[in-house]
Amino acid sequence: MDIRIYVGNLNKSTTQDEIKTLFAQAGAVSSVELVMDKGSGLSKGFAFVAMPNQAEAEKAISMFNAYSLAGNTLKVNVAKPKVG
Repeated sequence: MDIRIYVGNLNKSTTQDEIKTLFAQAGAVSSVELVMDKGSGLSKGFAFVAMPNQAEAEKAISMFNAYSLAGNTLKVNVAKPKVG
């Protein structure tokens, strides 16, 4: 089962491909879900990255939490399960 990672404080111009390329440095990436505002079509500034390997997911969190990307300091941690 994939480990879901929350990536917050993204620059509004950051793309899914940029996030995938960044996290691929730590290991295999199953998917990237960049959350978009339905009204404006712009990024809401956060995304979810799914990684199949627990050790690689932990490595990604430690590598990229507080990492500077496009002028923003990222907040990276294990995503909390959806409620409701």
